[in-house]
Amino acid sequence: MSSFDAASRGRSARDAGTVTAEAAVVLPVLVAVVAALVWGLMAVCARIACVDAAQAGARAAARSEPRAAVIRAARGAAPRGARVELAREGDLVRVRVAAELPGPGRLTAQVRGEATALAEETVGR
Repeated sequence: MSSFDAASRGRSARDAGTVTAEAAVVLPVLVAVVAALVWGLMAVCARIACVDAAQAGARAAARSEPRAAVIRAARGAAPRGARVELAREGDLVRVRVAAELPGPGRLTAQVRGEATALAEETVGR
């Protein structure tokens, strides 16, 4: 047996635990990064749902549907627990939808969507 073989065996025996230690350090970081990416994806999906809900409400409001029907249309497409605001500004109707997205611990993020539409009774003027 050469001295090179003996030296490499001694080194591998000494370094055998470093792989386990490195994995123990890297694995929680990897899990945290994956969790953050999943949470970010959920936030993007909730934002899209808020925009879709606002557009549905704005279309209903532009057709001069009753306020309750507009809010029902917006809530039907909104994430659970979302707030819907309806406002009329001259010829425009504006619908805002906001929802809270729970995060880790006490952290929450608010996602919003907004849409405007021209009221139909003003289109024919």
